[in-house]
Amino acid sequence: QVQLVESGGGLVQAGDSLRLSCAASGRTNSRYTMGWFRQAPGKEREFVAAITWNGAATYYADSVKGRFTISRDNAKNTVYLQMNSLKPEDTAVYYCAADQAWFIRVANNEYDYWGQGTQVTVSS
Repeated sequence: QVQLVESGGGLVQAGDSLRLSCAASGRTNSRYTMGWFRQAPGKEREFVAAITWNGAATYYADSVKGRFTISRDNAKNTVYLQMNSLKPEDTAVYYCAADQAWFIRVANNEYDYWGQGTQVTVSS
C-alpha cells in the first residue's frame, strides 16, 4: 500500500504560480510512475502530467504543456507539480496518483493509489 498526501494548493490570481507537492509513504521502495490529475466542478477527472519512476520521461496534457512541470525527488518520496502562468480554467481539485507500471499511462483507472486532493483556485 502507498499513501499519498498532496499539499500546496490555494487561491491565486491569473498569471501567478503555485507548486504542488505529493508526499508518499508506505511501500515507497517500489518503482511507481506518478501522475497528477485534476477535476473541476461538474467535469470528469482529467490527466494533467506524469513522470516515470526514474524521472527519465514525462508527459503532459496539451492544456498545460509549456506551463506546468512535473518532477520528483525519490530520496524524499515526493513528486512536484510546478504550475506557472495559471489560468482560471486551471481551477480544480488536483490529485496525485501512483501507477505500478514503469511507463506512463493517462487513464484514471490505470492508477493504483490516489491522494485526497488539494484545491487550486485561479481568479481572473
